[in-house]
Amino acid sequence: MTRVHPPARECSSCGFGFQGQVLILISSEICENPQFIIDGANRTDICQGELGDCWLLAAIACLTLNEKLLYRVIPQDQSFTENYAGIFHFQLWRFGEWVDVVVDDRIPTCNNQLVFTKSFRKNEYWSALLEKAYAKLHGSYEALKGGNTLEAMEDFTGGVTEYFELSEAPKELYTIMRKALERGSLMGCSIDIFSAHEMETRTHHGLVRGHAYSIIGLEECDEVEKDTRIRLIRLRNPWGRVLWRGPWSPNSKEWSTISIADKENLKKQTVESSEFWMSFDEFKSTFTKLEMCNLTPDALQGDERHSWTVSVNEGRWVRGSSAGGCRNFPETFWTNPQYRLQLYEEDDDPEDGEVVCTVVVSLMQKGRRMQRLLGAKFLTIGFSIYEVLCGQNQHLQKDFFLYTASKAKCKTYINLREVTERFRLPPGEYVIIPTTFQPHEEGEFILRQKLLQPEEETEEEKQFRTIYQQISGEVSTSESQDSTWFMSNVLAKRECTEKTEIIITDGTGKLNLQEFKHLWKKIKEWQLIFKRYDKDKSSSISSFEMRNAVNDAGFHLNKQLYDIIAMRYADEHLNIDFDSYICCFVRLEGMFRAFNAFDKDGDGIIKLNVLEWLQLTMYS
Repeated sequence: MTRVHPPARECSSCGFGFQGQVLILISSEICENPQFIIDGANRTDICQGELGDCWLLAAIACLTLNEKLLYRVIPQDQSFTENYAGIFHFQLWRFGEWVDVVVDDRIPTCNNQLVFTKSFRKNEYWSALLEKAYAKLHGSYEALKGGNTLEAMEDFTGGVTEYFELSEAPKELYTIMRKALERGSLMGCSIDIFSAHEMETRTHHGLVRGHAYSIIGLEECDEVEKDTRIRLIRLRNPWGRVLWRGPWSPNSKEWSTISIADKENLKKQTVESSEFWMSFDEFKSTFTKLEMCNLTPDALQGDERHSWTVSVNEGRWVRGSSAGGCRNFPETFWTNPQYRLQLYEEDDDPEDGEVVCTVVVSLMQKGRRMQRLLGAKFLTIGFSIYEVLCGQNQHLQKDFFLYTASKAKCKTYINLREVTERFRLPPGEYVIIPTTFQPHEEGEFILRQKLLQPEEETEEEKQFRTIYQQISGEVSTSESQDSTWFMSNVLAKRECTEKTEIIITDGTGKLNLQEFKHLWKKIKEWQLIFKRYDKDKSSSISSFEMRNAVNDAGFHLNKQLYDIIAMRYADEHLNIDFDSYICCFVRLEGMFRAFNAFDKDGDGIIKLNVLEWLQLTMYS
């Protein structure tokens, strides 16, 4: 699927339609007492001028919320007085590395007023000079006309970006955004336009279409009379003024529905006139796009917030060699670059008991904005992800893709600088295939994979890892810490014989730490079910009770399978001991997981080719 992105956000004033002669003046020629920063750099210092770069200013406003990030981009050891040399420098992230951008303090003016970005203080210049440095990085001020907030957020932080179409937003969006703010992520939003004449038209409540807004905060408040809680979101307009006239605007009746304490708290957070509140539900129904930039470790060194581990790969599509196009072109698709992805760190708070790993995959094309004056446009790009066997490191050939479905892929191919998707995949090894939509299109790219950095291990988790290492043979074990000791302690002192078998479901014949941890959790759940039916504490249950135990564990079988279980696992007295009970459940778990891996649409029916059938029989 391919999609052409709506026109980039820019303002009607982008055409440089101001009246008068433009002069390039140094700061001291504009005012008598120029200052670089006055009372700290904050979002009140960012007011849009004649340049259509509201997307850039929205990102700068978000940047001011994180002082550590802000002063990495804007080094503080510079001013118009001490050691002044007529130049200033800024640090910006450029395709995988931080670069130092140096600019002089000559700024475009008209009638002795700054033409582009300015502070509300006439003698403060950090925001204007940062805009100039960003323009230099991309070749000109002209190159900044129209863009996406995500681009600038990324260039200020080196973070990994993702965006959400709010009409298709996940149900847990509020939680995702709250956690993102806690981790220091930057966020913006906009209302898409689909034709040029819609640019900067307004909704009936005063919001501007095709305009970028910064997301500043989230809150939940008690509605006094309804005994319910309402979710609110705080936004900022980079124009420096609020046009919002809907519910929760400054004088609306909604403020009377919450407690005085909540009201004072919310108004205290609104530090300037360009910020406003609205309900989270109305935000989702009014805005069309949410843009989020998640920070990486190099942007948050020493910070206590949870961050992300990121691996970076640089590559290029070369015509006739590695520019194979998307899956629509099977003869050349396999020639695209291929990158390995290993997922073994499970989510700390999985939903519905799933064993999954969250990963954000980001594909960025390089240098297209700078080349825009030469006629370059963003290529239509995307990617697919395939599951592979552990240790399968060779370049995958055409036949693999002809007979193997992708495990995940980007929702659509799109002509943006970057395509990003968030996935929740089972632990394992995968291959990512970044492509252009059409074959034979040349370009350079960066592929990044971002995983949530696991929290520091608790004492219990450290002990668990030690036990795993002892059993797996990674470290030597003492007589009292062999596998029999482990199983007897894990299973509440129940005896387990050496005949206990474990069925491995990943085809490697070995359990890694995360698989072992998953098995541990399952066995503890199954143990509780076993205790429920072992009423005489004989360490066995009857084959008749086994049917109920299997149902309680979530396995729904037909009569023939229950008969097979009784014949295979019951002894001559029709009892099933704990060892046999665990063996049966491990086998069922493995078979169900293997089946579900092939049941792509969840209808309980699978269609297998020969290779997939062999793979399934090996798993089960």
